[in-house]
Amino acid sequence: MRGGSIAVVGGSIAGSAFARAAARQGAEQVVVLERSPGLLEDRGVGLCMQDARFTELVDAGHVPADVRRHRLALRRWVTRDDTPGGDARGRRLWTQPFEFHSFHWGVLWQSLRARTPANVEFRLGTTVTEVGDGDGDGAWVADGHGGREPYDLVIGADGYRSAVREAVCPQVGPEYAGYVCWRGSYDATLLEQLPGGARAWPEEECATVCYPGGQVVLYRIPGVDPGTTQVNWVFYAPTPDWLRLSGPTSIPAGALDAGRADELAELAERRLPPYWAAVVTLTPPERTFLQPIYDLATPRRTAGRLLLAGDAATVVRPHNTSGAVKALQDAHAFEEAVRGADGSWTAALSVYERERGTAGLELVDLGRRLGAAQVVDAPDWSAMDEPAMADWWHRQVTGSGGFGGSPLGSRPGT
Repeated sequence: MRGGSIAVVGGSIAGSAFARAAARQGAEQVVVLERSPGLLEDRGVGLCMQDARFTELVDAGHVPADVRRHRLALRRWVTRDDTPGGDARGRRLWTQPFEFHSFHWGVLWQSLRARTPANVEFRLGTTVTEVGDGDGDGAWVADGHGGREPYDLVIGADGYRSAVREAVCPQVGPEYAGYVCWRGSYDATLLEQLPGGARAWPEEECATVCYPGGQVVLYRIPGVDPGTTQVNWVFYAPTPDWLRLSGPTSIPAGALDAGRADELAELAERRLPPYWAAVVTLTPPERTFLQPIYDLATPRRTAGRLLLAGDAATVVRPHNTSGAVKALQDAHAFEEAVRGADGSWTAALSVYERERGTAGLELVDLGRRLGAAQVVDAPDWSAMDEPAMADWWHRQVTGSGGFGGSPLGSRPGT
């Protein structure tokens, strides 16, 4: 790769990780083409990494050890308790060990962006309209100005609506899973408005609140400002009657009108234990958005000098808790493939395809399995107890690609 030129389309977590990997392997020119005109630190969603996966990525040099994160230790599964005098937090179904760290998307992105080598060029406000392969002699990128710029390699890290994927796998796109997730986050100090305040919800607890037709996952994450904490929640629910999907999309924070926010509050109050309904409805409308759930499994990740990374290659349902790990492991596999390819682009891309193609498909399959088990074909939660929950969970993840992501460097299928 020494002396080579690389374009990375997309500058989020996957894009930043791949740009750093390319620069570390000696690429002379690394250009990141990001359509957003500004920085991305205000993306307020939460994400989690299993402790072991985080440690592996730190040791491999892909994540800084001092990135701000929140420690989680257990996952408490509950359902509504409608018995007289029932617990406002719901009836406990199972307390599951949950050795994860949680992150604020923007904080993690900032830490990755700050570690990008100085020779990486970021071109913000650049919309890539088309890419193409040069028949074995490089690739090219076209932006909104109509010109084409040649590169030795073009990496598509441009998410589930990827322009690069259109060139690699033109017949493949995200498929709607049939349900949505509402999402929200806010400053955790607002919890003091609830009966019992924040003390009713231990800080190390990830809560999973189950109801017929969906569930809500709630946990704390670091705030954007050091020393602050936010509440983060993901509310899986049936498709709203008013939602019309003409293609892959989401409704961003601040775009939901008052009527839609009221609909979410009504759903929470009708389906959730009172405490968790109140946690959700504390969310300011401008911090609430709607994300339809999609699957994407590409039959290949490379074509000539084009390569797919992160969500451009596979979109995995959030139930897996593996989105960021997947992107960072893609970057690690790319770097390892380049390191062992002895200067051959063809060999490097072939190894990357072999290492990450099957692994990505396994994660998509697990996401579908978990989505069916937890939302679409969920059990009768009122009839479940701790032994039944443990057995039910074991059946979902046994033989899978790994809840939270497989160990770094493991072979597909293991």
